[in-house]
Amino acid sequence: MKTVIFETLDQIDRKILDELARDGRLSVAELSRRVNLSKTPCQARIKRLEAEGYILGYRAVIDPKRLGLPHVAFVEVKLSDTRKAALAAFNKAVRSLPEVEQVHMIASSFDYLLKVRTKDIAAYREVLGEKISALPHVAHTSTHVSMEAVKDDAE
Repeated sequence: MKTVIFETLDQIDRKILDELARDGRLSVAELSRRVNLSKTPCQARIKRLEAEGYILGYRAVIDPKRLGLPHVAFVEVKLSDTRKAALAAFNKAVRSLPEVEQVHMIASSFDYLLKVRTKDIAAYREVLGEKISALPHVAHTSTHVSMEAVKDDAE
């Protein structure tokens, strides 16, 4: 992956990124209108931003509640071993769990923070007991249940 210096972005590039982050389905014509640039240079900038790795892709944002997955829990995970091989084993295994939406390595008294989405607390308990606790090198977990998402960029 190329390393690109952030300062190479000008005001128009930043506006393009902002508009596409809000609506990745914008047509080039509409995007060029919003950023006050003609279509051809706008399209060239989009291609450059993609090539340089600023735009990683486009996706649909799906409402998990409509899919029957309204329950969100954040799980602190403490590992029994934090050497390179143990971290790699945990990372590989946790990626395979479909209920785990996000995984962050944390600099704290615990090692990882997981965002887990299930249909309800009973389903979460099953995921915690049978899947998360069985991941390589898991020594301890602590759960925080979300009562309401006040701000969630995915929604």
